[in-house]
Amino acid sequence: MTVIQQLCGDRMKIIMFFPLLLLVCSVSATETETAVQQPCPQDIHAVLRELTASLAVQNERITVLQKENQEQAAKLESQKIETDKLMQQLQVKQVAFSASLLDQGSRETGPFNTEITLVFKRVVTNIGNAYNPHTGIFTAPVRGVYHFVWSLYGDGNIAAGGVLFRNGEHIFIAYEHQTSGGVSTSNGASLLLEVGDQVSVRLFVGARLNDSQNHHNTFSGHLIFPM
Repeated sequence: MTVIQQLCGDRMKIIMFFPLLLLVCSVSATETETAVQQPCPQDIHAVLRELTASLAVQNERITVLQKENQEQAAKLESQKIETDKLMQQLQVKQVAFSASLLDQGSRETGPFNTEITLVFKRVVTNIGNAYNPHTGIFTAPVRGVYHFVWSLYGDGNIAAGGVLFRNGEHIFIAYEHQTSGGVSTSNGASLLLEVGDQVSVRLFVGARLNDSQNHHNTFSGHLIFPM
């Protein structure tokens, strides 16, 4: 039984005592129908004053305890929210993906007269599901430092190149050009990302990529540490 429940019980006992006291005094007066009326053993007004004061004190104590309970409940709710946030951060600490350009077959991509986002469709790792194989975009689930690597391959007659973008910002380019034979290029970057920041690789203007079942063109990234 809580303190508030006990105090409330005491108050009910006091309230129930009022009619009982009046009944006792009434019975006493009825039974002594003699020439001399016997007074009630105690001054009923003094008793009522005492009981009223006691009720006021208990009401005050109940109010204080209710306030303390409300504050404690609010504190527990705040602690629960912080715990949930911590658990969420612990879960999203594991973020890593790796994908190649084609999921099957062979194909050339490009050249184009504008930069296009490369969609790496064959996903071999996507822990945390932060990479979208339908758009080619990685979206940061937690604030932290991430590392990205992209490798590209072309046939040598046209340049092979791709630019790493954070949101709309050009970060680094991987670019190679030679007149004959196959050509490959790669680069990497570590980026501080906020929650919701997007990272992708865009095909450089005029560049062309060749891919096959050997999966020459890849895009990978992982969370180094949250911040």
